[in-house]
Amino acid sequence: MDIGKTNVSINKAINAQEVAVKEKHARTCILGTHHEKGAQTFWSVVNRLPLSSNAVLCWKFCHVFHKLLRDGHPTVLQDSIRYKNELSDMSRMWGHLSEGYGKLSCTYLKLLITKMEFHSKNPRFPGNLQMTDRQLEETGENDVNNFFQLTVEMFDYLECELNIFQAVFSSLDMSRSVSVTAAGQCRLAPLIQVILDSSHLYDYTVKLLFKLHSCLPADTLQGHRDRFHEQFKKLKELFYISSNLQYFKRLIQIPQLPENPPNFLRASALSEHVSPVVVIPVESTSPDSEPVVETDELVEMDPSSQQNLFENKFDDLFGSTGPTDPFNFNNQNGMSKDERDKLIDQLYKEIAALKDELASFKAESKRLILQLRGRINELEAELAEQQHLKQQALDENEFVKAELEEVKKKQDVTEKAQRSLTEIERKAQANEQRYTKLKEKYTELVQNHADLLRKNAEVMKQMTLFRQTQEDMEQMKKELEETVQQLEDSMEQKEQEQTHKLDALQEKLQSRNAEVLSLKSTHEDSKQTSTVMASTIESLASEKTALSQAVDEKESTLTLLRGELEQAKEALTAEKDSTNRTVEGLQNQLNEKESHEQALEKQLLDEQFALLRSAVEEAEGIIQDALNRLEDPLHFGCTSSADYLITRAQATQDSLSRLQNGHTKYLADKKDASPLLQSVTLFTHLMSDTIVQGSATSHMVPMEQADNLLDACKRCGSDVLSYFSNLKDSTTLSIADCTKVRESLNQINAIAEELRPKGRDIKQKELGDLVEQEMCSTSAAVEAATARIEEMLNKSRAGDTGAKLEVNARILESCTGLMHAIKVLVLSSKDLQRDIVESGRGAASQKEFYAKNSRWTEGLISASKAVGWGATVLVDAADLVVQGKGKFEELMVCSHEIAASTAQLVAASKVKADKDNCNLGRLREASKGVNEATAKVVASTKSGKFQIEEKDTMDFSSMTLTQIKRQEMDSQVHVLELESQLQKERERLGGLRKKHYELAGVSEGWDEDTK
Repeated sequence: MDIGKTNVSINKAINAQEVAVKEKHARTCILGTHHEKGAQTFWSVVNRLPLSSNAVLCWKFCHVFHKLLRDGHPTVLQDSIRYKNELSDMSRMWGHLSEGYGKLSCTYLKLLITKMEFHSKNPRFPGNLQMTDRQLEETGENDVNNFFQLTVEMFDYLECELNIFQAVFSSLDMSRSVSVTAAGQCRLAPLIQVILDSSHLYDYTVKLLFKLHSCLPADTLQGHRDRFHEQFKKLKELFYISSNLQYFKRLIQIPQLPENPPNFLRASALSEHVSPVVVIPVESTSPDSEPVVETDELVEMDPSSQQNLFENKFDDLFGSTGPTDPFNFNNQNGMSKDERDKLIDQLYKEIAALKDELASFKAESKRLILQLRGRINELEAELAEQQHLKQQALDENEFVKAELEEVKKKQDVTEKAQRSLTEIERKAQANEQRYTKLKEKYTELVQNHADLLRKNAEVMKQMTLFRQTQEDMEQMKKELEETVQQLEDSMEQKEQEQTHKLDALQEKLQSRNAEVLSLKSTHEDSKQTSTVMASTIESLASEKTALSQAVDEKESTLTLLRGELEQAKEALTAEKDSTNRTVEGLQNQLNEKESHEQALEKQLLDEQFALLRSAVEEAEGIIQDALNRLEDPLHFGCTSSADYLITRAQATQDSLSRLQNGHTKYLADKKDASPLLQSVTLFTHLMSDTIVQGSATSHMVPMEQADNLLDACKRCGSDVLSYFSNLKDSTTLSIADCTKVRESLNQINAIAEELRPKGRDIKQKELGDLVEQEMCSTSAAVEAATARIEEMLNKSRAGDTGAKLEVNARILESCTGLMHAIKVLVLSSKDLQRDIVESGRGAASQKEFYAKNSRWTEGLISASKAVGWGATVLVDAADLVVQGKGKFEELMVCSHEIAASTAQLVAASKVKADKDNCNLGRLREASKGVNEATAKVVASTKSGKFQIEEKDTMDFSSMTLTQIKRQEMDSQVHVLELESQLQKERERLGGLRKKHYELAGVSEGWDEDTK
């Protein structure tokens, strides 16, 4: 498609005529976007249109742009999103108008901005909002939070659509047939696009709300339901009003919403929801074309056929001319001549009558033929329409069948999804219960871990006591064994002794028996001896019995002691085994707890490093964005000062030190990365600001120094990115070094120091005296100006009369008020400077304070000079105006100049002042007084100019058409000359301001930097 044709169509579609946009022009614009795969041509044409000065033009632009967003190429959105800020500013500008196309344009622009933002956030939605249910389901990515946010965005989108509806209807007089007028159609035409968008948004909102109610509690969605019911009521009413307008009946079939809104608390109500379908009838002919009227006859007759037709008609009326015909004159020989003449005359008359009747019959036939032909055309048109409706009905039937099949499939899928959803919910509940149990188990494990730690300490104490007890038992066991061994040894020794005694006794008994036997003979003699021996034996026997009993008792005692010893051994072994098992269990739990703690500690370290990596990646993005801004053409207009760059660079160096300390702390303790994260965030923003401000400063300095500063900023950004790449890598984290970054910052700071203004060639000791001199000179200049104004006022009163005296008096009085206000301002500035010097100089003198703050002092000097010079120029201009030699515009310009000079003096005075200083308040009040006095001077000058200047009465009654045309051409030539002169003067003003800035820079020492 030809680009020139597209440009012509855009200009024809967007014009200042209050008529609706023609479809063929809008269609050409849409096809143009598909041809070039974008909207660059559209925006290049639109940017040249005066949209901010003509509300109708802006309204038609919004209509065409809305069509392009809906039906144009998908890249129209990407090409148009860059103009969003300009459209927002234009919307705010038109919003100041409370009626007419201004208010409509403001509302429409807000809708288009909302549409662009919606499609930018949700790129899956096409411009015409036509999506299937499956595509709508995929936009939420199975996340209920995404569906919740998407519903809110659709509510906002639909709210803007309803606002444009209400704005258009409120601007029309609905009591009259406004839809058939060109002005009414111009306002109603964009509502077709709004109706198409609104029907889809309503349908999607209903489906999303049903889905949200299936996932979230009803109380959570109360706000959504209230907002939907409010929008449903408005949309239903607006659809009803639109469907009754004559303009929409032939262009669009508007759906009617149900009587009541859907009940979202009942899930089965979704099956009752019917999606609203907007139908745009397809016309057989274009609205811009005209019907073709055919003028040819349906039946053509040649002369022979006409003669045959006539003869046939004649025969039908009078019969055939056969041989028996009475009109066959060849067989009428018997008739007389008079009769024949009469018959011939009669026949001629009848023929003439028949010819007239035939002519009328032909005319009637032709009329009937034309009527029949028109009827045939109507029937053919109706037939074509019926065929079209039939085809459309068949298509709709096929579409309905396809939709029915799709609905059945979706119902099956929905049932499966419902079952799977039920299963998922059951699994989710089970998982939630499992999570709850795991959480409780984890809490229990934590508690058990603490208990185990306490038990471990107790067990260690018990182990210590047990070991001590075991040692005591071992010692006791040894003692018992020694005691038993001693008892056994003593028993054996006693048995041996008893055995020896028994042997000895037996020997004695034997010897005694031998003696008895030997002494039997002497029985009687030894009877007494026998009795003694018997008693001795009995005593020995009793002693043996006692010894046997003692041995048995010792053996039983030894047996008991051995049994107790075995029992003690068994109890000790069991106690030892139980203790060992308990210790092993506790040791296993302790090992598991230590491994769990190690896993948690590792997870904590991984999470901390992941946070650090994400923060560093985000920081890299910010630094890269700052580096990209250096190449952005839109950034070339940004400027900054070297002083501000130095402050940014110093703040960045301080944050770099904090970053280095945070890095060191993180390497020492990797469990806590918060100091490093905080320092990374702060350093990133400060570094980005430093790079951007460095680039902005380079736009104000000579080329060579600008290149050096720009290279330093780029090198610094590259060093920062390299440092960040080391920080986010675990292998190079410990060796990450910011030395290069610090060197780059030092280089930027050094270049900025070189770019700072060097000041004027004034000795520091003279600055204090110079401030006092300039302030005194300013006061003197103001006093002299006041005196001159009083003198001029007296002269004017003495020499002028009437309107001129009134104007001069009013102007000079306003100038006198301005001089008094400046005088008060200068005095307040002196008082404030005195307070600043007294509070800031300390033990130093006043001159030393001014010398120490030389830049501030130079600002005061410059501002004071500007105020004195402005007062002098204002008086000179007023003098010329009073004398009739000057221009009122010069006086207004001088007033603005002196207001700017006083504002400079106020700013220079209060820059170092305390905000609670009472003199600062007086200075602000004096500044307000100067502004009010300046406004009075400008107002009195304008009113005086209006009063004095003569206005020619435009009387064109005596001029002819040629003279008026000639005067019109002369006026146009004069207008063009004035416009050309205005453009030249503006260029001259720009050059003067540029030269003024250069000279001001020279006075501040910028010329030394260029050398």
